[in-house]
Amino acid sequence: KDVEKEREPHVYLSKEEVKEKIQSYNSSVTDKLKMTLNANGIYTGFIKVQMELCRPITVQSSQSQGRCAPSSQETAFYLPDGCVNTLHISSTNTVREVIEALLKKFFVADNPAKFALYKRCHKEDQVYTCKLSDREHPLYLRLVAGPKTEMLSFVLREHETGEVMWEAFSIPELQNFLRILDKEENDQLQILKNRYAAYRGKLEEALRGVLKPG
Repeated sequence: KDVEKEREPHVYLSKEEVKEKIQSYNSSVTDKLKMTLNANGIYTGFIKVQMELCRPITVQSSQSQGRCAPSSQETAFYLPDGCVNTLHISSTNTVREVIEALLKKFFVADNPAKFALYKRCHKEDQVYTCKLSDREHPLYLRLVAGPKTEMLSFVLREHETGEVMWEAFSIPELQNFLRILDKEENDQLQILKNRYAAYRGKLEEALRGVLKPG
């Protein structure tokens, strides 16, 4: 079940409450991805983000990093469904900063505004997915929910929920999309040709058997 926006009230914890929750959190961690509380009250830790992207992403090579002009070393491709990435963040990082860090980590050249971070949680034997606002702090949500991803997980999706806003994409991105579509079209066409060629061969073999003398 998809929920449009995060509607749960944000509970502000005291430093002592944060310390107790971090101790409880770390005692339940099974993958060594623990949280650390700093002297200034800011804590750091890890979140895992599942990628659920329907459209191709544009990736830069390391040589083209930092260039303003479109690079011929940019490539668009579909990310494998269910890919999960781990980020080390702090309690001050917002949803928007997490999205930017995630894209930067994997050299994704697409505009971060095209993406949104969702949380998926279990409530009353149902699974809810809702989009987080830019001001939310994912590590706080992780701390409150505990380390079990069955209770809370994060998902990255395209920001648009309706018709695709093609004007938001750059010309190199659109050209890459066309190349991908051309390749998929040619691949499907070849599959159809092979299927009908095999079917034709079986028909011709059957006809030779029927028309064979005596």
